[in-house]
Amino acid sequence: MSESPTPPHGSIGWLDLTVEDAPRLRDFYCAVAGWEAEEHDMGGYADFVMKASDGSPVGGVCHARGGNAGMPAAWLSYIVVPDLDAAVAAAEQRGGEVVVPRQAQGGQGSYAVLRDPAGAAFALYQPAAAD
Repeated sequence: MSESPTPPHGSIGWLDLTVEDAPRLRDFYCAVAGWEAEEHDMGGYADFVMKASDGSPVGGVCHARGGNAGMPAAWLSYIVVPDLDAAVAAAEQRGGEVVVPRQAQGGQGSYAVLRDPAGAAFALYQPAAAD
C-alpha cells in the first residue's frame, strides 16, 4: 500500500498487479508508462513500487508468492473502507465471494480480496489507523 496520507473511505487507495514474472512486468510498465520502479523488500525477494515521473507512487507490481499467492493476474483496485470485516460481510450477503481472506499489510492495515457477483476481482483495504 501507499505510504502517503490515508485516502478517504470509498476511494481507490492503491493498485497492484500480481504476476508470476514480476521483473518482466516491471520492465514492461517502465518502458510503456514511463514509470520508475523501487524495490520493496518482501523478506527474501523484492516486489516493486511503481512511481510516476514526479516520484509519486502509482501502484505495485508483485510476485505471485508469499502473501500474494493466489491473487488474480489483473490490476487489482484496493477500495478504502473503515471496517474491513463489516465490508466483507456486506459483500458476501450480496453475492460477493472472498478470494483471499483478511491479511495484514505490514503494519499499514489489512486487506481482503473478493469477487463481485459478476466475477470481477477487487480488494477492500482498512488502513492501520482504522484497524
